[in-house]
Amino acid sequence: MNCVELMGRLVADPDIRYTNGGLTVAKFRVACDRRYKKEGSDQTADFISCVAFGKTAEFIEKYFSKGKRIVVEGRIQTGSYEKEDGSKVYTTDVVAENVEFAESANASNGGGGKAADKSDDFMDIPKGSEEELPFA
Repeated sequence: MNCVELMGRLVADPDIRYTNGGLTVAKFRVACDRRYKKEGSDQTADFISCVAFGKTAEFIEKYFSKGKRIVVEGRIQTGSYEKEDGSKVYTTDVVAENVEFAESANASNGGGGKAADKSDDFMDIPKGSEEELPFA
């Protein structure tokens, strides 16, 4: 089974391109923090190359930019190509099949005020109003 789930921040704005057939392709890198730091090493994150196609790529183009936290679900895909000088380059990418926000809009914008202090963006329902709710 080839399943990957990543959570991190976009290293740069996604690179959006279109195929001759009009399919949207988004290439981006996600910085994922490491749990443990190897003694003597400065690296505390891994930078994972990702690619998305179609509706997923359009969603990324519309809502994600450098520094935004993202959750990526997909699969690992390897490949290779030959450079002009004849050397072969091997690639490993995560093909994103599903992406989600990893933070609220207020948190990513550094928004202040009461909404930013809450752990979620749900509305408070007054006690005693359960009888009025159609799903209670």
